[in-house]
Amino acid sequence: MTHFDYTLEGPIGTRATLGMIVLQTDETLEYDLRQTFTAPDISLYVSRVPSGADVTPETLAQMSAALPASAALLPPDLTYDVVGYGCTSGTAVIGPDKIAEQVRAGCKARHVTDPLSALVALCKARGVQNLAFLSPYIEEVSVTLRDALNARGVATPVFGSFNEAIESKVAKISKASLYDAAMALGASDKVDAVFLSCTNLRTLEVIPQIEADLGKPVFSSNQALAWHMGQLAGL
Repeated sequence: MTHFDYTLEGPIGTRATLGMIVLQTDETLEYDLRQTFTAPDISLYVSRVPSGADVTPETLAQMSAALPASAALLPPDLTYDVVGYGCTSGTAVIGPDKIAEQVRAGCKARHVTDPLSALVALCKARGVQNLAFLSPYIEEVSVTLRDALNARGVATPVFGSFNEAIESKVAKISKASLYDAAMALGASDKVDAVFLSCTNLRTLEVIPQIEADLGKPVFSSNQALAWHMGQLAGL
């Protein structure tokens, strides 16, 4: 055997090192983030957290206990500029502060964010106070998130839902369905923008068309989360 000496280089993420905890049942968020963070000097590492096939307040709350172990499955020698937790409704149930605590119990993170915190920051940056809120889930799940937004200064006077609880179906809701629902809700003069809630919805490709036809900003969980991660990482 021939023995070779070697030298070491720094981590891949010379500009930013990002981590993301994605729900076990989520089929969309990881794909969307990899379309967003494409620069070769930005690294993105993904772990998964156990989550229920059906979305209820109970299954969302159960994720909290599993977050430290999921965060610990990210590469352990790295310090992350930002670690995101990828569940909008789960954040409303567990709470952003508890999520940050649980994530930091498993990995070294300078910042921790989530879709709820990201959306509030994005609305503040864009001067939006009233959202048309589109959810895929049953009202029992959505009301907690709407209350959490309202408590943070973002009202949702217009609400609509696909009334679906099964995540595998949520991930396959068509862009045409999203467009039609967003256009109907966003037409109200009570709202400044539209929010497409849920990291499992396929929103990125349809947002530009809705904005062009509606004439109002359109936000989604994945778009807001990526934006906030970028802001916190100084990108």
